Amino acid sequence: MADAPSDSQAPQPGPPAALLRGLRYLLGPLVRLQLRHQVTYPQLANLLKAVYVQQADDAFGIPGKTQTISRTNLLTGIHRKDVRRLREEAPNEEAVPATVSLGAQLVLRWTASPEYLDADGRPCVLPRLAQEGGGPSFDSLVASVSKDIRPRAVLDEWERLGIAQVDAEDCVSLVVDAFVPERGFEEKAYFFGRNLHDHIAAAAHNLSGEGPPLLERSVYYAGLTPEAVAELAALSEKAGMDALQSVNRRALELQGESEGRDDADRRMNFGIYFFRAKAEGPGDASDAD
Repeated sequence: MADAPSDSQAPQPGPPAALLRGLRYLLGPLVRLQLRHQVTYPQLANLLKAVYVQQADDAFGIPGKTQTISRTNLLTGIHRKDVRRLREEAPNEEAVPATVSLGAQLVLRWTASPEYLDADGRPCVLPRLAQEGGGPSFDSLVASVSKDIRPRAVLDEWERLGIAQVDAEDCVSLVVDAFVPERGFEEKAYFFGRNLHDHIAAAAHNLSGEGPPLLERSVYYAGLTPEAVAELAALSEKAGMDALQSVNRRALELQGESEGRDDADRRMNFGIYFFRAKAEGPGDASDAD
């Protein structure tokens, strides 16, 4: 009779089947997006290798010990030579498009600072040029965030992206209530990565069971008519924008109060989303009516 396997020879438990099902479903829209933009499986596989190595080294090291190539190989299943190569390659830092870095600050201030809001709390239509009396203008808005860039250059780019428009009286209005350009793939791709990263990170934290759960909720209904979904979409947009504006205003106040403090080293992200599709569809917007 053969000896029973020792503990070191015992088969290791695999990942939870429920998690694999969730990952498969989650990856569907992502793979569709990649196919649409000619991102092939080998390209994604190479990208995943780099992310696996980075995350294994950053989050799964043993305190007080240097993370060895062998341990990273054990954690990830990636060949030792690939681990060594990927460690030596400089990671591609996330590049924030210039229009996003400055633009997000401008929209934040325009939608939260009292001097740029009307009596209903909505962003004012601003004169493009600075006023003699020193009142709010688009020029003063840009200057309040950066004096190193011309307001006209910002406005031209915002008009191109569909964020702002200028009327016949040379006044500027904000077309969107949050910084989501109608055009501009680079800007949209940045928010795609940042927002989905934080959404998945919150959900992953909740699955881990480590610490208090983070806010990650949704309202789901099926068996609705297209008209009912359209009504709910409008209701969701209004309620969502009200919530975003409320958090935005308070966050701007707290950011000012936190300035200069040694412990002001945290960030937060609060977002909303709405999705619609055929109930029996594979879960992609292209299946929506």
